[in-house]
Amino acid sequence: MIDDRHEILLVEDDPRDARLTMRELERQSLNMRVSLARDGEEALDFLLCRGAFADRSLRRPPTVVLLDLKLPKIDGLQVLRELKTRPETQAIPVVVLTSSREDRDRVDSYKLGVNSYIQKPVDFEQFRAAVKEVGLYWLALNQPPPDRAFANEER
Repeated sequence: MIDDRHEILLVEDDPRDARLTMRELERQSLNMRVSLARDGEEALDFLLCRGAFADRSLRRPPTVVLLDLKLPKIDGLQVLRELKTRPETQAIPVVVLTSSREDRDRVDSYKLGVNSYIQKPVDFEQFRAAVKEVGLYWLALNQPPPDRAFANEER
């Protein structure tokens, strides 16, 4: 049976932020599941279907990736660079969700092709509201790229 739920990949190394984000997304009762990657290397393995995620298919990319920038192993900008330079992953929508207040991070993110950049609010209720809006937009309002957007042109 094909699982037709939306999938969000949350790339977040802070356990508290990960729990809060996942809980708020799940409260939306949208037809989705949230997968968690705790560092940039795990995120790339998930998205490129390798290592522990070799059983995943590139034909079923996540609906959206919520990407922190300050990650262990491989930082978020490197993850973004890798995704946006590969034909099979470049159409996956990526939302940077970070506490970084550095203009350079925002500039670099947009130059690398991020779809949206959200600075995590410090206030708990504002953070919850931001996550709710992100989930509703990307899962209920946004039209995802068609399957052919992920076709490897070399085939």
